[in-house]
Amino acid sequence: MSNNETPDKSTGLHIGEAKPGCGKVDPILVIDNVTKSFGGLTAVTVDHLEIPRGVITALIGPNGAGKTTLFNLLTGFDSPDTGAWSFLGTSLAGVPSFKVAQMGQVRTFQLTKALSLLTVMENMKLGAKNQKGESLLRSLVPALWRKQDAEIELKARKLLERFKLDGKEKDFAASLSGGQRKLLEMARALMTDPVLVMLDEPMAGVNPALTQSLLDHVLNLKKEGMTVLFVEHDMHMVRHIADWVVVMAEGKVVAEGPPESVMREQAVIDAYLGAHQDTDLGVVTGRINIITEEDEK
Repeated sequence: MSNNETPDKSTGLHIGEAKPGCGKVDPILVIDNVTKSFGGLTAVTVDHLEIPRGVITALIGPNGAGKTTLFNLLTGFDSPDTGAWSFLGTSLAGVPSFKVAQMGQVRTFQLTKALSLLTVMENMKLGAKNQKGESLLRSLVPALWRKQDAEIELKARKLLERFKLDGKEKDFAASLSGGQRKLLEMARALMTDPVLVMLDEPMAGVNPALTQSLLDHVLNLKKEGMTVLFVEHDMHMVRHIADWVVVMAEGKVVAEGPPESVMREQAVIDAYLGAHQDTDLGVVTGRINIITEEDEK
């Protein structure tokens, strides 16, 4: 950090002016010149982006902004056309998704990936790393893995209790509600002891009765020292829990900063208004005005 680059006093997270691509005091994830196209459509073109460590960062933007595609690229589920990115100083370019997870960067999905024909407990146990029984030869000798398996099951049971799914551990994952599947996927992610948790629309399709529970779990991840990066459309929820907000539109980062200020930026308002051209602008403008009025209180 040079002498003329000082941390912003209001957040302590970024260096200098809060603008697209600004440096962070302690970045955990650094992205450079990442692009991805599908046919003639450019889905992602991110020149530079840093995700601060130990806080909750929200990735927002209208539908089709490239948020989930960026998630897929960063976690090894898709390959970029160009670019490089690093996690904890280690390059992840070309690293497959299972190795990314083993390194401590895990993700959940907008459409949950619970294995429906396995029980809740079996889903949880699959999330644990470095299981001795995964080796073909060792699996034939239960004495080599039975103790570790019991420890994994104990850890899984504690997490299920924390996420209020302990009464479902013997049920098939297919029997869970949409919200319970979201909870299961988040709990299973914690079986890997992650450093960075990436949540793709954790509130999408969730019964309102479970929304507060999910919010509390996300906040608890930060309290336990984890970094959280999540995609979300609900601006009220973003303002409630996010420490930092990154805004994407048409595959690019158009704004970033603390939630209190980034919601006022014209680039953010234009991105959302531009995504709702067929909607009565009075309705959309009213939503933006509500945000602004709350800021002034």
